[in-house]
Amino acid sequence: MNTKRACIYPKDIQRITGRSERYGRKLLNDIKNFLDKEPHQFITVDEFSEYSGIQIDIVNQYIID
Repeated sequence: MNTKRACIYPKDIQRITGRSERYGRKLLNDIKNFLDKEPHQFITVDEFSEYSGIQIDIVNQYIID
């Protein structure tokens, strides 16, 4: 069974956007603040896709298993 991860990490954001990993960390924190999540909670691929406006299919192409 080939499943992909449910959460997204700064390295994934770096690969998708071409920006730095530090930018990815900042963006994840911005999304957590926007969604009123606690610092220990994860951001899902769907939440990232919705926030960034990037289609879920495109995001899934960059997710490393």
